[in-house]
Amino acid sequence: MERDESQPWANLQGALALRRQVEDVVDAFYEEGLDALVLLGIGGTYASALQTEVYLRGKTKLPVIVAHAAEYCTHGTLRITKDSVVLFSSVTGTTEEMVAACQRLKALGCRLFGFVDVPDSPLAPYCTNCISYPKNEQLKLFMVANRFLFLEGAFPDYEHYNAVLEEFLARDLLAVEERADPFAQRFAADKYAHSLKHPEMPHYFIAAGTHFGAAYSYAMCYFEEQHWLRARCLHSSEFFHGALEIVDADTPVTVFIGEDESRPLSLRAAAFLPKITRHLTIIDTKDYPLPGIPSDYRASLSHHILRAVNNRIDVHLEREFRHPMDIRRYYRRLPY
Repeated sequence: MERDESQPWANLQGALALRRQVEDVVDAFYEEGLDALVLLGIGGTYASALQTEVYLRGKTKLPVIVAHAAEYCTHGTLRITKDSVVLFSSVTGTTEEMVAACQRLKALGCRLFGFVDVPDSPLAPYCTNCISYPKNEQLKLFMVANRFLFLEGAFPDYEHYNAVLEEFLARDLLAVEERADPFAQRFAADKYAHSLKHPEMPHYFIAAGTHFGAAYSYAMCYFEEQHWLRARCLHSSEFFHGALEIVDADTPVTVFIGEDESRPLSLRAAAFLPKITRHLTIIDTKDYPLPGIPSDYRASLSHHILRAVNNRIDVHLEREFRHPMDIRRYYRRLPY
């Protein structure tokens, strides 16, 4: 059940090296003009779209639209036009809702920029521009977002920011994993012990900002799909409007606290929860140094810190529950 933990960080360095290719594509789109940037996704890629949109929300006047592929196929949206640029990521390039949505968007006349890991997949031909490089989805989407911000004059530190990431990010995130490992081991052991006593109780994940998309993905794509553990994701700002009444002393809750503008929302939930539950975990990215990264840049990177911590949790959950993460009962095994 052990996995190779070194490969993802070599992959991250390779993803950072895609920047010049990304810049060429985005620069061409910007020169041609666009009326909106559409972030298309489903499942985990929808979560990444949410992260990218909230990152851009307070930084650009360019309309940014998050489109769920299945919902777009059923009722569309008039805000997306032939002058829109559609950005998406796909691991397999075969998800039927994504293929159908891209077919419809292509027919509309949109320009499609896809990070499709498999270049000869059914999704790739619909791309106006396609880059095939595996993993690091959020990094690639944020790379596009940052280039648009630069072209708008909203990112004066763009070149220095990227130079720092290319030199230090992979190394620093590996150090985060090492630092987080003892905590991750305790978390997994506690989760296993709690599950024996309360097998039907869901684990609540609470987050905001760019961390909300991460929590959405971690609850659904990791805890539920890969670990077969019941989970629910809540936005920090919504927790106090219903969900707090369902939490009791035995409810397991994890709060992800990032470093962007939404940090106070998660701090509020984290301050309240010790009054109610005995099973609270707080993962605050401020607890993990990035020695090579200026503090001003951490807000745009804290979701990567969270992913590094969760990587170690996954390894130890896999071991505690004796459940390999790559097996599925139903997903892509039964027709649906």
